[in-house]
Amino acid sequence: MTNRASEITRKTKETDIFCSLHIDGSGAGKIQTGIGFFNHMLEAFTKHGLFDMELRVKGDLVVDGHHTIEDTGIVLGEAIKEAVGDKKGIRRYGSCILPMDDVLVLCAVDLCDRPYLVMDDVFTAEKIGYMDTEMVHEFFYAISYSARMNLHIKVLTPGNHHHMVEAMFKAFAKALDMATSYDERISDVLSTKGSL
Repeated sequence: MTNRASEITRKTKETDIFCSLHIDGSGAGKIQTGIGFFNHMLEAFTKHGLFDMELRVKGDLVVDGHHTIEDTGIVLGEAIKEAVGDKKGIRRYGSCILPMDDVLVLCAVDLCDRPYLVMDDVFTAEKIGYMDTEMVHEFFYAISYSARMNLHIKVLTPGNHHHMVEAMFKAFAKALDMATSYDERISDVLSTKGSL
């Protein structure tokens, strides 16, 4: 196993982002985005995926959280893609059905190099803390396209909005951890085409 890690920097007039990601980590996270609930979700992502991540985000929060959250998704997706590397020997697919109190969420990932997001619009509240709930979709869309992964997220049992979003982030982390894990039976990439 190699040290699967990446560092991505993205600077625009709207955001300044640094992300360091270690796929084969222990769940350690240093997260600063300026949006408390978003920090909490990304900390849950690192902890439950057993990824080590340092993320520093300065965004134009005086406008709103859109650029900060979307651009963070772009950078995290790029970091995942770079850290995973050539995908030789990994399981490629991962899934998780995750309960959180009143909520049940399914997440499935395919690291196929073909980006696609399927996600239900389940929110009736506009915000959780200082994070707009509509930005959850934008975040996962940005990750799926910049990481070039097929990503499905489905709320099987809706309930408390905090629980729904947190279950999404945790289920995504668990599914990604499974998809990026090695299987000694896989010697190349897991595809009949011979490449992804």
